[in-house]
Amino acid sequence: MTPRSPISGAAPAARIRLTEVSGSAPRAAGTTMLVNAEAAEGTIGGGQLEYMAIEEARAMLAAGEDRREMNVPLGPEIGQCCGGRVKIVLDRLDEAGLRAERQAGRQAQDDWPQVLIFGAGHVGRALSAALLPLPVQARLIDTRAAEIALAPRGVEVQLTSLPEAEVRSAGPGTAYVILTHDHSLDFLIAAEALERGDAAYVGMIGSETKRASFAGFCRREAPGADPARLTSPIGAGGTRDKRPEVIAALVAAELLTALLTQPAEAVSVPSRA
Repeated sequence: MTPRSPISGAAPAARIRLTEVSGSAPRAAGTTMLVNAEAAEGTIGGGQLEYMAIEEARAMLAAGEDRREMNVPLGPEIGQCCGGRVKIVLDRLDEAGLRAERQAGRQAQDDWPQVLIFGAGHVGRALSAALLPLPVQARLIDTRAAEIALAPRGVEVQLTSLPEAEVRSAGPGTAYVILTHDHSLDFLIAAEALERGDAAYVGMIGSETKRASFAGFCRREAPGADPARLTSPIGAGGTRDKRPEVIAALVAAELLTALLTQPAEAVSVPSRA
């Protein structure tokens, strides 16, 4: 198995890029990965196709070549049954090229959708950890320093006395997941998010009873908020399992369904290192 350790900047590397895709294929055109003699970052879909591309890229590097192309049918002849065809371009990268590729990956991350998680309790921390490897920019927000201090490593956090202000300053298309320790605060944040009218997702932890109470709150306090657009309970995927990690996995799936509306992705290889 090819190690997925970071590519060293000291050695030549190759960029593997899907340039054309027809029929069924594991990834979309534009998808890239990086390879050198010892390691690889990212994926063009795995399987025999990826194995062949990695071997071809390493052969290109060993031969001192700058570019190769592949045209691969995804059929029985290579041990796959997708039925499509892909064209691949392999480019040699020096240190400057590798830095530029990583910079492009970081810029692509800047366009990933925003997710604001309100509440750094057990579920909030589990959700922030579940979202770390996914193509979203998540931030864990709480009023309690002690809970923020328990956030998983790598998670972006924010300690604030006015979490509802983060809703007001968020960009359009942001997703809001509300799981604080205080029902009244949950209601205030959810109403703020719904009143904006441009949220990709507004979800609040709780029960059907809590949802009904929130609808009453909106009628009294926030008539501009439409409770019908609220997802609550969140992560209602047909399981009664209440473990934070299970709820987090179900909510992560809800979020991706709401946020990633394109039929196919073409994400380059941005490293989180």
